[in-house]
Amino acid sequence: MRSHLWMGIGLAAGLLLGVVAALLAKIGHPELVHVAQGLRPIGTLFLNLLQMVVIPLVATALFAGIAKLGNLRSVGRLVVRTLAFFWGTAVAAILIGFIVGSLILPLGRVTPEQQAALRQAATADSSFIHKAAEDIPTGARFIVEMIPSNPVKAAVDGNLLPVIVFVTFFAIAAAALPEEKRRALTDVADVATDALVKIVHWVLLLAPIGIFALVAPIVAQFGLGLVLAMVWFWVAVIVGLALFVAGVYLPAVAIVARVRPKRFLQAVFPSMLMGFSTTSSLATLPTMLQAADRELHMSRSVAAFALPLGASVNRAGSALFQAVAVLFVAQLYGVPLGFGSVFQAGAAVFLASLTIASVPAASVVSLLPAFTATGLPIQGLSILIGLDRIPDMFRTMTNVTGHLTGASVISAVEETQRG
Repeated sequence: MRSHLWMGIGLAAGLLLGVVAALLAKIGHPELVHVAQGLRPIGTLFLNLLQMVVIPLVATALFAGIAKLGNLRSVGRLVVRTLAFFWGTAVAAILIGFIVGSLILPLGRVTPEQQAALRQAATADSSFIHKAAEDIPTGARFIVEMIPSNPVKAAVDGNLLPVIVFVTFFAIAAAALPEEKRRALTDVADVATDALVKIVHWVLLLAPIGIFALVAPIVAQFGLGLVLAMVWFWVAVIVGLALFVAGVYLPAVAIVARVRPKRFLQAVFPSMLMGFSTTSSLATLPTMLQAADRELHMSRSVAAFALPLGASVNRAGSALFQAVAVLFVAQLYGVPLGFGSVFQAGAAVFLASLTIASVPAASVVSLLPAFTATGLPIQGLSILIGLDRIPDMFRTMTNVTGHLTGASVISAVEETQRG
């Protein structure tokens, strides 16, 4: 069977084991929960294997792609078009999130019992939220940290955006060298990229087992009670994300990239599954690069630039989740939001989507400015942290789809201009 079918089987098996374990735990038999929790090291090992090749693969592929462009004007045009697509779709995602949330969330009226359960779930200390929010680079600090004083340290710390900036400068400098010297560097980068992709192929043979081991403990931990209590919030997020993909990403692929939506979804499905299971765009980068090259046949230079950049700054799915979360917490605490408050929250969500955050529950913690602007209680962030895992799977899957959509669209535009 094709790899994505095996991944789907691993995902379904993990969900099934987690649900059965949770049901047995409710009737006093937690043994299967312990079995599911024991799978965590296997899932972590699989995730580590993927992340092991991310930084070197991004560095070599990005360098080769940009160095082969040959001139600064082409690089600048590529940067502007890529960021314009990512930021434009983020605005569309926020609008869809507010519209869908305002329509669906009122269907789930919060009873006193549910409020008590939610407050019980809010066990995170608010000092953690403030400390984590301070760790998210914003404003001038974000710009400063984009330029690494030590690119090797940035790579060791797993900070992808500073690595992208350094490799981009290095590649532009290489592009200015004479042809024979530039070719020596790009040939080495191409060979290194091919070797790293070979490692990715080996790691993906373990994908069904890794996905199974990642999903089962999560479902077993949360169980059905929390899922049922929060069903309308999750429904609003999932419906919003589905409408966003169907109404923004797929038309962009069909109209601009001239790829049939069905074929595009088949090509990106393994990457979507990987994003769903790992909740990490960075961990999905090797799979996305493979899909871009082998399935979508897009320009390697564009894919090598747009996909790593997207994994760092493209968070349209997260922005939609945050828009719904603002409305949900406002409904939960009975805080009325007028047009001005909604606009302020949307602006704060958009600005948060521009930054790269490596703190735990970053999509929740970065809502702090939106909560401050609208007068929502900070305690609501603690509740969202406890409920974040399920939406995180779906919004990461949407983000991954957006990375590949952006790369496909930009690649098509670049090819049209060259033609």
